[in-house]
Amino acid sequence: MSKWKDLEQRLARTEQQLRLFQRISRLMVSESSLQQVLQAIVKLVQEFTDCDSCLVYLLEGGQLELCASNGATSGAVGAVRLNLDEGLTGWVARERRLLAISREAYNDSRFKTFAELEADTFEAFLSAPVMARSRVVGVINVQHREPHAYTGDEMELLTTVGEQVGCLLMLATAGTGQGKGKG
Repeated sequence: MSKWKDLEQRLARTEQQLRLFQRISRLMVSESSLQQVLQAIVKLVQEFTDCDSCLVYLLEGGQLELCASNGATSGAVGAVRLNLDEGLTGWVARERRLLAISREAYNDSRFKTFAELEADTFEAFLSAPVMARSRVVGVINVQHREPHAYTGDEMELLTTVGEQVGCLLMLATAGTGQGKGKG
């Protein structure tokens, strides 16, 4: 009987993932501003993963700029910037690789603290590059206050959301002929 229960739970989770990807897809083609869409994606990811923090950084002028967050102070969005050789987020962008740390992420030698980000005290950290046409154009991070062993499904989910955000950025810049298309 537990085998059926496990299958039912996996099916329910897969259906939830599909609904998340559908909602993000619909946001991508909406007439909302890029900032509004990124904030909505952050909220969806936060709800779906039950994380304490979700942040989206976009590459702008050779630096990663915090562009959307569910938990950062209002002054942090647009103000927090880091180079590709700084922090876990910079490492993910530079190496073009997913990074999952289940506990004490703040003790990792690559970690960089920002006073504006309470999430810098959180235990667990999952980060995926935002990709567009095989180029890194940003990074999406998920963090948990308590230790959290990220599953393969969670890693795949964040990778896919990063790819969707990359497509969104391509659509935004194609429509404006500009960089990340603030507005």
